[in-house]
Amino acid sequence: MDYFRHQEFLLFLAEGCILPTAQQGLEQVWQLLLVCLLCRIICRLSIPAHVKHLSSLVGGLYVLYVFFELYMVWVIILSLLCFLILFLCRKSSSRGVFLSLAILIYMLMGELHIIDAETWHKMRGSQMVVAMKAISLAFDLDRGTVSSFPTMLEFQGYICFVGTVIFGPWISFTSYKDALDGRKMNGAWFWKIAFSFVRSQVCLVISTCIAPYLFPYFIPIYGDGLLYRWLHAYENAVSFHFSNYFVSYLSETTIVMAGAGFSEHKDNLKWDITVARPLGVELPRSMVEVVTSWNLPMSRWLNKYVFKSALKLGKFPAILVTYTASALLHGLSFHLGAVLLSLGFITYVEHVLRRRLATIFNACILSKCCPSDCQHQNKKVVWVYLANLFFSALSIFHLTYLGSLFDLDADDEKVYMASHTIQKWSELNWASHWVMLGCWVFYWLI
Repeated sequence: MDYFRHQEFLLFLAEGCILPTAQQGLEQVWQLLLVCLLCRIICRLSIPAHVKHLSSLVGGLYVLYVFFELYMVWVIILSLLCFLILFLCRKSSSRGVFLSLAILIYMLMGELHIIDAETWHKMRGSQMVVAMKAISLAFDLDRGTVSSFPTMLEFQGYICFVGTVIFGPWISFTSYKDALDGRKMNGAWFWKIAFSFVRSQVCLVISTCIAPYLFPYFIPIYGDGLLYRWLHAYENAVSFHFSNYFVSYLSETTIVMAGAGFSEHKDNLKWDITVARPLGVELPRSMVEVVTSWNLPMSRWLNKYVFKSALKLGKFPAILVTYTASALLHGLSFHLGAVLLSLGFITYVEHVLRRRLATIFNACILSKCCPSDCQHQNKKVVWVYLANLFFSALSIFHLTYLGSLFDLDADDEKVYMASHTIQKWSELNWASHWVMLGCWVFYWLI
C-alpha cells in the first residue's frame, strides 16, 4: 500500500510540477537563447567591429524588452548615466570612485521607492550587472588595463551584451571585445551550452518541486519543536540555493551561446566559464569557500575592484566594505543586508580562527585547501580530517541559519521587512550569531 501511495505521489509530482516547471522555464528563455545565437553568428562574419557592437546593443535591448517591457527604460537610463559620468571624468584618475558614487546614488533612489518597488525588484539583477560592468571598466581605465576610452557604441554594446544583460554573469570589457572576434562554433562550444542548460533546468526543478514537496514528504519538518524549525530552515535554504544555481547555469548557457566565457592558451581554446560550484556550497570546506563558490565572477569582481581598493583601511575594514558593497548592489532589502553582513563577520572570524589553529597545531586546517607543497607537518592524519569535517558541518549549520530567511511560504513584502528577519532568527535562538561570537572569543583566548 505504501509503495503505491509513494508511486502515486511521485507521478503527481512529475505531472503537476516537474514537467510544467521545465516547460515554463524553456518558454521564458527561448527568445533570449535565440538572440544570443544570432549575435554569435554575426560576430563570426567578416564585418566591421562597429557593426558587431551595434548587433550586441540591439540584441541586448530586444531581450530587455522581452523580459521587462517598457520598464527597461530604467536600465537604459543607468547605462547612459554611467557613460556620461565616465565621459565627464575622462581626464581624471579617479573615474572608478566617481562612477561608484553616482551608481550608489542612483540605486538608493530606486530602492527608496522613487521608482515603483515591484518594478525595481524585478530589474534588480540587470541593474546589478550593468553597475558591475561600468564600475569595472572605470577602474580598468584608471589602472591602464584598458588603454583607450571606449566610444559610445562600444560602451553600450558592452553594457547591453545580450549574453549577460539579463542573468549575468559579469565579464570584463576585454573579455567582451574578445567575444566579438568570433571563436569557432565547435563541438566543445555546443556541449558546454547543452550541459549548462540541462543543469539549469534540473536546478530549477529541484528548487521549485523537489525541495518544497519531496523533502517534507519523506522527512516531517512541520511542528513546534526546535528540530522541526531547523529542518524547515534547511528546506528553505536548499530551495534558495538551487534557485541561485539555476540562474548561474542559465547565465553560463547564455554567455557561451553569445560567444564569451572561454579561456585561450596559445592555440588551446576552452569554453570553461564556471559561475557557481554547488558542491562548494552544499558540502563546503569553510564559509570562505561558500562565499567564493556562490558566484565566482562576482567574487572576482568584489575582490579586484572593492576588496583590494579598500585594503589600505586594514583587512577587517576591507572585508566589511566588500560585503557592504555587495549588499548595496543586491538592494536595500533588510534580509539580504543582514545575511551579507553576517557572512562578512562569520567568514572573518572563521578565517582568523583556523589560521591561528593551523599555526598552533602546524596542520592543514586553514579555510582554504593548502597547496601540495605547504610546510605544515600534519596533513593527512585522522584528526586533521576530523577538524576539517567539523568546520564543514559548522558551515552547513551557518548556511541553514542564514537561508531560513528565504521562506517559501512568505509573500515578498513580508520577506523584505525587518520583522521577518528578526522573527526567523529568533525562532532559531540566534544560534549562528552566538556560535560566531563564541568562536571569536575562543580565538582571542588562544
